[in-house]
Amino acid sequence: MEGASGRNSSAVSRGGGGAAPPPPPPPHPIPNSNAPPPFLSKTYDMVDDPSTNSIVSWSPTNNSFVVWNPPEFARDLLPKYFEHNNFSSFVRQLNTYSNNMGRLKLQSGIKAIEEEPEECESTSSNKAALACMINSEVGAVLAVMRRNVRWGGRYMSGDDQLGHSLIQSLKALRKQIFSWQHQWHTINPAVYLQPFLDVIRSDETGAPITGVALSSVYKILTLDILCLNTVNVEDAMHLVVDAVTSCRFEVTDPASEELVLMKILQVLLACMKSKVSVMLSNQHVCTIVNTCFRIVHQAATKSELLQRIARHVMHELVRCIFSHLPDVGSTDHALVNRGSSVKLEGIGHDTEYGFGNKQLENGNGGSEYDGKPSSVGFASNSSAGLVASVLDENTIGAGNGKEATPYDLHLMTEPYGVPCMVEIFHFLCSLLNVVEHMEMGPRSNTIAFDEDAPLFSLGLINSAIELGGPSIRRHPRLLSLIQDELFCNLMQFGLSMSPLILSMVCSIVLNLYQHLRTELKLQLEAFFSCVILRLAQSRYGASYQQQEVAMEALVDFCRQKTFMVEMYANLDCDITCSNVFEDLANLLSKSAFPVNCPLSAMHILALDGLIAVIQGMDERIGNGSLGSEQSPVNLEEYTPFWMVKCDNYSDPSVWVPFVCWRKYIKRRLMIGADNFNRDPKKGLEFLQGTHLLPEKLDPQSVACFFRYTAGLDKNLVGDFLGNHDEFCVQVLHEFAGTFDFQDMNLDTALRLFLETFRLPGESQKIQRVLEAFSERYYEQSPQILANKDAALLLSYSLILLNTDQHNVQVKKKMTEDDFIRNNRHINGGNDLPRDFLTELYHSICKNEIRTTPEQGSGFPEMTPSRWIDLMHKSKKTAQFIVADSRAFLDHDMFAIMSGPTISAISVVFDHAEHEEVYQTCIDGFLAVAKISACHHLEDVLDDLVVSLCKFTTLLNPSSVEEPVLAFGDDTKARMATVTVFTIANRYGDYIRTGWRNILDCILRLHKLGLLPARVASDAADDSELSADPGQGKPITNSLSSAHMPSIGTPRRSSGLMGRFSQLLSLDTEEPRSQPTEQQLAAHQRTLQTIQKCHIDSIFTESKFLQSDSLLQLARALIWAAGRPQKGNSSPEDEDTAVFCLELLIAITLNNRDRIKLLWQGVYEHISNIVQSTVMPCALVEKAVFGLLRICQRLLPYKENLADELLRSLQLVLKLDARVAEAYCEQITQEVSRLVKANATHIRSQMGWRTITSLLSITARHPEASEAGFDALLFIMSDGAHLLPANYVLCVDAARQFAESRVGQAERSVRALDLMSGSVVCLSQWAREAKEAMAEEEILKMYQDIGEMWLRLVQGLRKVCLDQREEVRNHALVSLQRCLSGVEGFQLPHSLWLQCFDMVIFTMLDDLLDIAQGHSQKDYRNMEGTLSLAMKLLSKVFLQLLNELAQLTTFCKLWLGVLSRMEKYMKVKVKGKRTEKLPELVPELLKNTLLVMKARGVLVQRSALGGDSLWELTWLHVNNIAPSLQSEVFPDHQGLEQKKDETGKSLVSDETGSAPSNETVA
Repeated sequence: MEGASGRNSSAVSRGGGGAAPPPPPPPHPIPNSNAPPPFLSKTYDMVDDPSTNSIVSWSPTNNSFVVWNPPEFARDLLPKYFEHNNFSSFVRQLNTYSNNMGRLKLQSGIKAIEEEPEECESTSSNKAALACMINSEVGAVLAVMRRNVRWGGRYMSGDDQLGHSLIQSLKALRKQIFSWQHQWHTINPAVYLQPFLDVIRSDETGAPITGVALSSVYKILTLDILCLNTVNVEDAMHLVVDAVTSCRFEVTDPASEELVLMKILQVLLACMKSKVSVMLSNQHVCTIVNTCFRIVHQAATKSELLQRIARHVMHELVRCIFSHLPDVGSTDHALVNRGSSVKLEGIGHDTEYGFGNKQLENGNGGSEYDGKPSSVGFASNSSAGLVASVLDENTIGAGNGKEATPYDLHLMTEPYGVPCMVEIFHFLCSLLNVVEHMEMGPRSNTIAFDEDAPLFSLGLINSAIELGGPSIRRHPRLLSLIQDELFCNLMQFGLSMSPLILSMVCSIVLNLYQHLRTELKLQLEAFFSCVILRLAQSRYGASYQQQEVAMEALVDFCRQKTFMVEMYANLDCDITCSNVFEDLANLLSKSAFPVNCPLSAMHILALDGLIAVIQGMDERIGNGSLGSEQSPVNLEEYTPFWMVKCDNYSDPSVWVPFVCWRKYIKRRLMIGADNFNRDPKKGLEFLQGTHLLPEKLDPQSVACFFRYTAGLDKNLVGDFLGNHDEFCVQVLHEFAGTFDFQDMNLDTALRLFLETFRLPGESQKIQRVLEAFSERYYEQSPQILANKDAALLLSYSLILLNTDQHNVQVKKKMTEDDFIRNNRHINGGNDLPRDFLTELYHSICKNEIRTTPEQGSGFPEMTPSRWIDLMHKSKKTAQFIVADSRAFLDHDMFAIMSGPTISAISVVFDHAEHEEVYQTCIDGFLAVAKISACHHLEDVLDDLVVSLCKFTTLLNPSSVEEPVLAFGDDTKARMATVTVFTIANRYGDYIRTGWRNILDCILRLHKLGLLPARVASDAADDSELSADPGQGKPITNSLSSAHMPSIGTPRRSSGLMGRFSQLLSLDTEEPRSQPTEQQLAAHQRTLQTIQKCHIDSIFTESKFLQSDSLLQLARALIWAAGRPQKGNSSPEDEDTAVFCLELLIAITLNNRDRIKLLWQGVYEHISNIVQSTVMPCALVEKAVFGLLRICQRLLPYKENLADELLRSLQLVLKLDARVAEAYCEQITQEVSRLVKANATHIRSQMGWRTITSLLSITARHPEASEAGFDALLFIMSDGAHLLPANYVLCVDAARQFAESRVGQAERSVRALDLMSGSVVCLSQWAREAKEAMAEEEILKMYQDIGEMWLRLVQGLRKVCLDQREEVRNHALVSLQRCLSGVEGFQLPHSLWLQCFDMVIFTMLDDLLDIAQGHSQKDYRNMEGTLSLAMKLLSKVFLQLLNELAQLTTFCKLWLGVLSRMEKYMKVKVKGKRTEKLPELVPELLKNTLLVMKARGVLVQRSALGGDSLWELTWLHVNNIAPSLQSEVFPDHQGLEQKKDETGKSLVSDETGSAPSNETVA
């Protein structure tokens, strides 16, 4: 034995016993006189392939092969060569053949599984044991014979003449068996079998003797004494079969007869199951089946036990035979066409069957138990049971009126294989034909015959198909039987009233679909259209049982994952086929609807089918190809659509676009048909416009439109075809040319032709139509007819006969002779054959030709003519597309069936009362949702959500006292609620309008207090906890109750636990009964349901929603909140609006990256709330602070939207006064936080204008001013966040805080400090501009800085007029600081003039007016303020003297200074002259004059009186202090000499004192 050590291998030896022969060169097949069996040839090729040596290879000695890797061998190689992957089956088959070649061992690793057929007696330990066993069997037969009077008497008398040959042969065997010295397999089995077989054959033995002999043979067969190595084993098996099938015996009593029949069955079955059954010939296998069938037939008059055993054996035989089919090769070469046919006898008649060439001897009639034994065969003629009518119909092998091609008799003698299987299968099909034509009559068996016979036949056929499986397609004759004869019978039995028969038919078709669907495309279409779709609907008259069985079968098909896809791809997308997928889906949907009746098993069954289809699509989603949805088909030009073929049906990238294109064409044709039915002319024009017909109509295209388009009005088609117009005549002939009448009877062809349109009523039109038909028919089937005129005349004659026979107004009907007489001499002057005419006559009489064919798209009945046409079409139809597990077509399929499916599941869910049905529906809903989402069918998902929301009961007006308890007790509502929110969370991306319904449910839960109290705000807060860690500590939630107490009415206790605690609490004032256990359980269930819903996830996870869905969610929230109304709204409405607003803000904050998408709607909603609210309330509170919160959160991330966000805060400025007053402090705090957090992100002037406007308003609000000033302080302190963009705005806001009398004066002083300190920023900006900018930019920047500075000092000027002395005086100091602190940048001279005119002079004049016009009570100590103002004037003037002196308007400016000094010198405060000013003003003036003198500004230029400055100066000075001129210019002549010294005079300090005797600097 060959093996491989240390490797996981299986070795199969093919050498003989004893020593191994020397290794031959290369391995080669064992020579044989005949060609080796296909199995061995394939095995040799497989082992000899060098590419698979790692899996299987020849052994080193080349006399065996080694399987190195059994798993891979079974998985990869066996399917390639043998169409199965069963390693054990391969070994068994190899064992069958290898016994002729010697020893076989299978080794896998160390353990060996050994099978050594050469040791045939392996089941007995030695030869003696076998000899003893046979000896005992001989003894048993002899013992029974001795008990018989005839045999016992002869034995006793010692009459050993030739008449006792049976006993002699048995005795001779006894003598021999113990003397044999050879191995048993070397002994001819006939030696020890023949004596028993002689007993079986003898008609002199009684039933008991025959029975014992049969038992002996059975024992020998089952003990495996016979093996493939046994000498002459083939002849021995043939002897056994011949003897048993020719068994004769005398019947003495019914029981013994039945016993013998059972043993015959037992022995025949043992022959087929024996390992040497492969030696049986095709003929012998046919004989065995025939014999068993005869016993089945004969058992009809016997006990039920025999009936059942006989049928069981028949089943086992068929299974045993057809299980061999996958192992045999193709036998196309075995088909011959000889005159000799193989016959199978009918019972009691000389009927030709398809197999069995040996005439079996029959007995001489039935057994009569009258005490006189009669010699009978086991297959007597006595009963007229199963095959009684075979005689008349000769149905076997002639299912279509054609004889089956017989096999060569030589083939029938070869080892059994396909030939016998073909004959057996043909015989089984013929049994159905027998049943069809059987007359109903009284029978003796107890099983109803109308069910029993076809059930038996169908069961055998089903077993054959189950075991033959896909191997059948390799054998054309078997396949042809299934395609035509079997399926035709199945179509007829499918309409049987018996549910059992229908169920068996459906099982067979399901098996055929599994194994052979690629060869049965049109047959499957016909089965579903003409059987399932007809039976499953009550309108066709089917019983409830039929409907239920049909529906069960359909559901079984739907559970095949690719079934519906293949129906759609092959039939719905085929222009010439019906829409089977669509019809089946609609059937399931309609059948699931309980209409005015309770839910029944049928409804649940249909629902199971629907959900099976949906779940199949669900499973395919994970397999890819979802993105392969085809782009819309556009026909750019006309293409003959009926001629386009697919290039490759195995490549999805080719066939998927092709079938989508065909489906598009089919849909357009349906629209064209609808247009044609309304107006033929416009219909054709429409088809031309859509490129389905050419721009210039041609007859062929119109004819094909008529031929291949379903739904056309057949009256209109008939009128068009019968028209005399030349074009219509051409169309008619092209139309006739589309039919295939090859080998078709004339009446069948005429029926098919007239089914496609209604024959017109006018005789001329009829003639034209029949001429076209006759021409086409004669062209294709001219066998009997001499010319086309003969076909025309005969066609006319058939139409007349049809009218005569089936028109009730015709009383005297035409006879057969009349019909033959009417058709004399029409065949080219000769008569047609009488048989031919007779057949036509009876065909028309039995089956009317309908000249008014069925309209509409109902499900037609399958007639013989339609079946013939179907078989013709099946030869030309497109290849069957086998779908895989990818979702290529699911998008289009689901779009078709989604609407009815959702409706059906919803109705069942509504009517259901059991939780398992609920769960089935929920599974269906979830699958629909997944498919809708994955295929982007948003409308479908919306419809589903709408349907589901109705079942939550949350949308119903609450009619119960305790809706929470009712919800907890309603399982359906809770399951629906969880499903709605599961869909929302999983597939929210594809929900659009459905968000409104979901929000309605959420609002209802909110109103019932079943939601967490802070579901919305938590959703927004949590989103920020995981903010970018680089941004520092997350901003504290400023909207918490601690920061922002609600002004409105406090909300009621909310949240599920709140409701729960309310239920449990016992109010002492209003005693309440303690809740029952049922109520507590209901609340617990409600709690669990809400937890499962994860409602908050909808909003916290909204950041992952697709944009369209997110936008729809926001719009739904705005819609659900309702439009705010002016005036008081109900608390419930306000609560709803607040809740919706919270959710809207939450999703806005969660989607900061897509704020542009949401912002417009959010802003408009908040704006409407703000502008329509006149009183403080929770809604406006939430709106305002929500807006602030949005800005606060989003500003750091959306700088490009900063302006828009900040502009929205202007809504706060539009608040009603009462509302603004109520929330001013909190608003300011929020604005302050916003500024502190986002000051660096606010860059535009517009944004800062909004901020400063809000801050400015707070300046006069007692509670808010502190927070507002704090924010301003943050911006302006040290110029931290001052920008050119916000400088003026901040200065103005600071001025308003400085002027505000709210709070302490200290804050006004601090505000002034902010203003004066800001001038540092101006200097800094100027320096930066000088360093970094170009010349032009510097000038522009300087100009801007100047304007900002001017606004600053103007602001300070206004504060200088404040009533409060401290503020007023500090403002003057601040102003002086700003006016003198401009060294860092140069201001244009013109700006200084503006400053003097608009700031300094104006301030002095205003202060003077105040001092003179107001009581001291309002303005205290104005004298001090005026003094400070004078000092400011003097200092600023002197500081700028050099620059101002250059101006042409200096004189005017100087006179303005002098005039103010003069006024201040004379001012009266409170009606009295002041004390300080008269002293201060001269000193300041003196100092000024000295500096002017020193700098050469004030000098006498001309002595002639032309110097206006000099003169005007002294004119005013003399009014103030006349002595000053002499003090300043004591000696006009010595002025020049002292010029250098006086130029260095010091300017007095800010006290203004500069004594004349001090040097002026």
